[in-house]
Amino acid sequence: MAEDEPVVAPDQLREGHPKLWRGLAVVSALSLVVMAVGNHEGHVEDLFLFVGAAIILVMLGWDAVQRRYGVKR
Repeated sequence: MAEDEPVVAPDQLREGHPKLWRGLAVVSALSLVVMAVGNHEGHVEDLFLFVGAAIILVMLGWDAVQRRYGVKR
């Protein structure tokens, strides 16, 4: 039984679809920026929307750096 199973590293057993999650993060950041356009007078909301979008984009950038140097898949 054991000889039939392939030998893999623990990080190769991760589940999920990383490209899907990265794409959804980009869509989320874009939707936050689009929400800034509207019929509101105060711009405090815009600040929170732009900061949220910036945080998402910084996290995507950090993920890209980690993938480039082989830290993540």
